[in-house]
Amino acid sequence: MIQILIDADACPVKDETYRVALRYKVPVVVVSNSPIRTPREPLITRKLVSDAFDAADDWIVEQAAPGTVVITADILLADRCLKLGAQVVAPNGKPFTMSSIGSAIAVRAIMSDLRAGGDVVGGPPPFSAADRSRFLSALDQLVSKLKRQAGL
Repeated sequence: MIQILIDADACPVKDETYRVALRYKVPVVVVSNSPIRTPREPLITRKLVSDAFDAADDWIVEQAAPGTVVITADILLADRCLKLGAQVVAPNGKPFTMSSIGSAIAVRAIMSDLRAGGDVVGGPPPFSAADRSRFLSALDQLVSKLKRQAGL
């Protein structure tokens, strides 16, 4: 079954995900630690998890499987989902793949060490309109591909 899981607490592309999901008639689960407003559509459901550390990530991993698309910027969550056969797309439209996840984890660790040492301040660049557009295109292509592969 094709489904989309959104790591939703800080996700800037929920509306874009809903548009693609409704176009292709694919169910979406919005997973968060706090209540998030979602459209009143039968294909879109909310899953409210506890505020325990990694509760949303753990729930998403329990659901991840081939045919699942996970929307997240969390590199470690992406790694866990990829290992289960899910497809993972970051909100900026860049896919996480088995061939790219190792370097993403390494860069994450290096940046964390640099920040801890005071050498780097700040985080990723601001989310842009180009990121939003790239995400919409990447998700549309991915869902279309999965539907074709499933014969739907």
